[in-house]
Amino acid sequence: MKLKIAAHQINFQSNKKQNLDKMLSILEKTKAQLHVFPEYSMGTPPNGLTQTFVKENAEQINGPFISKILEKSKEQQTAVTFTVFLTEKNQIFNTALLVENGKIKATYKKIHLFDALGHKESNLFSPGTKIATAKIQNFTVGLAICFDLRFPELFRALAYKGAELFVVPSAWYMGKHKKEQWQILTKTRAHENNTYLIGVNQTLPQFIGNSIITSPFATTIKQANTQETTLTAELNKKTLLDSKNQIPTIKLSKPKLYKTL
Repeated sequence: MKLKIAAHQINFQSNKKQNLDKMLSILEKTKAQLHVFPEYSMGTPPNGLTQTFVKENAEQINGPFISKILEKSKEQQTAVTFTVFLTEKNQIFNTALLVENGKIKATYKKIHLFDALGHKESNLFSPGTKIATAKIQNFTVGLAICFDLRFPELFRALAYKGAELFVVPSAWYMGKHKKEQWQILTKTRAHENNTYLIGVNQTLPQFIGNSIITSPFATTIKQANTQETTLTAELNKKTLLDSKNQIPTIKLSKPKLYKTL
């Protein structure tokens, strides 16, 4: 009833192949049942994403970037969460994939695009419309991406679907109060839904780092600083059950009533 996870806080450069090679090397060197990489795995230019960069690097679901990680997950017999610029029907989605042993288990297209603090992610991507969960080693995993953390409704919907672990690949930009907001939101989303949460960031100079693994009780299991690193932890189902028994927020919530208010 345990899950060994590895959260890889790394920076991605503008060269997609170099980013892929870096990820494949990490997967070879680190043993875990679930690996999580930050947002924008295909690349992050020094001055941020542009329409041209996203279009040039976007791939279909059977593209080489995704296929190589699928192959590595099968070779290593492990699960991996990473994000891609996914092209479908003349649209591009900022998409988190959860793959295991060479198969895609869940696909989540980012619902809440980062149109805030001077950024306009909706100029780059189309928004998704569906939540995504999958079973990994007896844990039900719910996917979200970065800015989604500011929308508790999404995480509550995942909890209603049985999510026990939120996996949140992120590229949380530097800025005033951003570290404090990151820490509060990650812990709150976990605690209010009786779940674990893994939030994995890119780091300096554009992003804050501070990747975190938090418990259902809002305690910090592991947290990084601003350097590239890998956080490892073993998540235990007993902690989930203790949380649900002591503070049964999902059991006591009243979603039908909320819709009428």
